[in-house]
Amino acid sequence: MPYDLYLTIGAVILVFAIPSVVSAFSDRHAPRAASILVLIGGGLVAWAVTQKPGGYVLTEIPEVFVSVVAQYIR
Repeated sequence: MPYDLYLTIGAVILVFAIPSVVSAFSDRHAPRAASILVLIGGGLVAWAVTQKPGGYVLTEIPEVFVSVVAQYIR
């Protein structure tokens, strides 16, 4: 289960990095904060995928998100 949590947190961080990247490029600034977010989020996702026995299937990822959110809401 901790790998599911790492995958979920990493994916959420990557989603939050997208507006930061777009904003940095549109303002012609260096995307420093965005690159840090991409590194952290991508690292969490990559670590979760490589460390979980059997890995993840693309169709399994929505179920992982729902199970992690349900576990912490209950």
